[in-house]
Order: sequence, then C-alpha cells, then structure tokens
Amino acid sequence: MNRHAQTVVLLLTGGALLHAGSTDLYLRYVKAGLQPLLIGAGVVLTAAAVATLWYERQAARSRRDRHREPDEPGAGPDQQREPDAPGAGPERAAAGRHAHREPRVAWLLVLPLLALVLVAPPAAGSYTAMRTGSALQEQPWGYPKLPADGPLRLTVADYAGRAVYDQGRALAGRRIKVAGFLALDGHGAPYLVRMALNCCAADAQPVKIALTGELPPVLQPDSWIEVTGTYTPKRTKDPVNGTAVPYLSVASTRPVKAPQDPYDEAWNG
Repeated sequence: MNRHAQTVVLLLTGGALLHAGSTDLYLRYVKAGLQPLLIGAGVVLTAAAVATLWYERQAARSRRDRHREPDEPGAGPDQQREPDAPGAGPERAAAGRHAHREPRVAWLLVLPLLALVLVAPPAAGSYTAMRTGSALQEQPWGYPKLPADGPLRLTVADYAGRAVYDQGRALAGRRIKVAGFLALDGHGAPYLVRMALNCCAADAQPVKIALTGELPPVLQPDSWIEVTGTYTPKRTKDPVNGTAVPYLSVASTRPVKAPQDPYDEAWNG
C-alpha cells in the first residue's frame, strides 16, 4: 500500500481502539484493567497517522516547489529549468506507463477494523467452556472472612476454590447464591460456569460448578441464572483435564441478566 493508504489504515486502527476502549466493547477482548493502555495505544496510533499525513503533505509541497517552472509565480530568480537529457522524455513516459499500482486487495486490511467497530463478538460461552479444562487458582494462603449471617453471595471461582481447597469448612450449613451461565456436557449434565481471564479473551478458561438437586425441567445452554443452594462435599472430575469440580446442591434458580463484564477476573486477583 502507498503511504496515504497506510495512513488511512493507521488512523482507522487508532479510531477503532479508541472506540472500543471508551465503550464496553473492550470487555469482550481484554480485562478491565487494560482499558487505559488500550486508550493510550489508540491515541498514539491516531497521532502517528495525523503526523504522517502532515509530513507527506509537507514533502509533496517541497517537491512541487523544486519542480516549479521559472516563469511561474513564486519561482525564485535562481531557479533555472534544466534541459532534458536526450531520450529523457520517452524514457520517463515509458517508466510511467510501466509503473505498478499497489494491489487493491490490500484494502481488505480495513475489514477487521470495520468488524471491530460494527460487530461486537459474543463472549466465550458453553461451547468453549465444555471443551476447555476447568481452571482454578492455586491453593491460596487463606480466604476472606465471610459474613456471619444471611445468604452468601459468592462468585463461581470463590465457591469452587473454597469447596475444593478448603473442603467447604466456611460453607457448610449456609445458604449460598452463585450466578453464572449454564453449560451441558456430552451426557447432558449441567454446570454453572464463569470464564476467567488472565489477560485477554484468547486465554479465557472456565471455572465450573456441577449442579445437582432441584433444577429447571428445561436447561438452556448459555442462559444466565442465579442458583440458590447449599454446599455438598460431592465432587467430580473435569473430563477434559481431570481437575476437581465441586458440586452445589440446588434449591432454586432464577434467570438473571448477563453482567456488563462477561468474564470473571477475581479468580486470579
């Protein structure tokens, strides 16, 4: 691509990053903590595009000034038109006729940028979750103290970690509320899942809770629900990587709206 086309692509890239970083769209790609870096990258690319365009215009103006005819307005008295060398005209014309234009297919580079602005990709869901091994953080030194009264509102990762590594000592006998999306394995067994992020959506890994008890007669994968239930020491193994997956004994469920940030970043701090 020529320099002007490169500038356009650079400007569109910077604009797309600024658009994603200033809206909730960036949460489909990276974790929330990277928003300032994303906006900063957009600002840098946009400024680079503007600076490149200004430089190209200045260079074009300098070239016009150097090739201005002596009798043209603004031409200096010391500017003399050099006679063309023999054969220079035909050779120059032939070179112009045989100059190759940049391939138009290069403009396809713009399509991913338009897709980034116009199409919001769905977050990783049940299809990815049931084909990826369950991920739990390494056993921590301890857990935050839980409220003494009332139901416990836990994340999927918090419940799974306490159930697996702490043997549910702080969960036994308590009413627990956990929200996530539904996923079904190859045998139709239901799981409550949240996708955990390290950096970006490309490294998203699921944290799973197997469900038992009073479940709805119809289970729709990828639907978001809040489960109310109690801890049970029952466990199973993830069929993908053999990681321990705890059970939750369900007493009731209700549909909930998908969160603004579909990924759970609390599991790894």
